[in-house]
Amino acid sequence: MTASANRHSAIVLYSDASSIHSHRVRLVLAEKDLATDIRAHDPKVPDAEFARLNPSGHLPALIDRELLLYDTRVIIDYLDERYPHPPMMPVDPISRARTRLALYRIGVDWYSLRPDAAQSDRSPETAATMLGESLAAASDVFAAMPYFFSEEYSILDATLAPLLWRLPAYGIVLPEAAAPVMQYARRMFARPGFQASLSVVEREMEHS
Repeated sequence: MTASANRHSAIVLYSDASSIHSHRVRLVLAEKDLATDIRAHDPKVPDAEFARLNPSGHLPALIDRELLLYDTRVIIDYLDERYPHPPMMPVDPISRARTRLALYRIGVDWYSLRPDAAQSDRSPETAATMLGESLAAASDVFAAMPYFFSEEYSILDATLAPLLWRLPAYGIVLPEAAAPVMQYARRMFARPGFQASLSVVEREMEHS
């Protein structure tokens, strides 16, 4: 993701190649077709330049000209306001509020169940089982509209696609009854923006 029609070459993203949160930001950048210098950073490997620019050490970290941002949601909100086309959020306040509520529920109901999420009260295997069951139970929602809760691509899709991409890596195989979830996932994975957002590590994740 080093060249694009919009040519905002001042953007630099320090990204963890395997992190779902870094993937979310890379996906938004790709969907907006923003030229970005993606710098893979392993938080376990000391990097003096990164430490100088970002003493907090948080990833992902975005630099746009003189502005340094971290926290996935803060970065995505900034990108959507600074570079509004195509929009990740609806225009009208009611739809925006509903989208924010749905985004909150995705975080609480699904992201919190990732086997690699920081959870002390359940094993990775239990988390994977719960996540798979919860996604399967929402099949009707995935089947209802072309995109998640919308007729158009939004921040909800840019949040769900990186999660669904990781299901095989989590050891999750959805049942046949959850076909609408995987049909939705395949549509999201086929988007040029999604393919452009994948790191080498993510491309090597086992996928059917």
